[in-house]
Amino acid sequence: MSKLAKEDKFLDLSDYGRSFGRFFANQLKETRFTPIHVTLLFGISGILAIYFIINNQYWLAAFFIVLKSGIDAADGELARMKNTPSYSGRYLDSVFDIILNFLFLMTICYVSKTTIWFSLLAFICIQLQGTLYNYYYVILRNKSVGGDTTSKVFEYKTPKALPGETQKSVDVLFKIYTVVYGSFDKMIHALDNDAYKVKTFPNWFMTLLSIYGLGFQLLIIAVMLPLGWIEFIVPFFIVFSILIFVLILIRKRFIN
Repeated sequence: MSKLAKEDKFLDLSDYGRSFGRFFANQLKETRFTPIHVTLLFGISGILAIYFIINNQYWLAAFFIVLKSGIDAADGELARMKNTPSYSGRYLDSVFDIILNFLFLMTICYVSKTTIWFSLLAFICIQLQGTLYNYYYVILRNKSVGGDTTSKVFEYKTPKALPGETQKSVDVLFKIYTVVYGSFDKMIHALDNDAYKVKTFPNWFMTLLSIYGLGFQLLIIAVMLPLGWIEFIVPFFIVFSILIFVLILIRKRFIN
């Protein structure tokens, strides 16, 4: 099942790993591997990238960062192929993402001259960027006819476990998810609390917005590392956050 109806599909610049993810999922659909196993695998890829950053092997670090994005796309694809959607998988995926984002920036801080405070600010900026993208994207998915509704616009209460998962695992992962993402969700919602009233978002707007998707953020890091621009990664993502206000202004002025 596609996440969006045909008329709502857009060029997602952050989703470049989708083709690989679909191919990888196809290789696993008749095996005992589950989407959770794939999620754990992309976590390993991220840890390998961190290892290579620490050892100044930036080409290898870039490879595993991009590979992580490809594998990240595979868990959802596998869940759809096996018709085994789960809240546990979705929350675990998101928790892994934020942990890896934090570790990527702390590792860059460790091997560069960047201060810890600027690195923490960059982490907050990256999360706000990604939250804006996810906020509008989930609204679109929920309004799209036949689209994926596993993700909710407002995550206020623990969802009921789906077949194949336990309510306890959903409860625990939902709690972790709300702790690590709750403040970012609230900040973005406060900046544009009427966005959910929009009937749909134009394809051009979603494509522009996708530069804030996690995949594109990681691609920027993967490009900057081997180019020797590691000192500019943290400042870049701080300045890059200015576009948050530009995108919200465009939404409020032109998309109703």
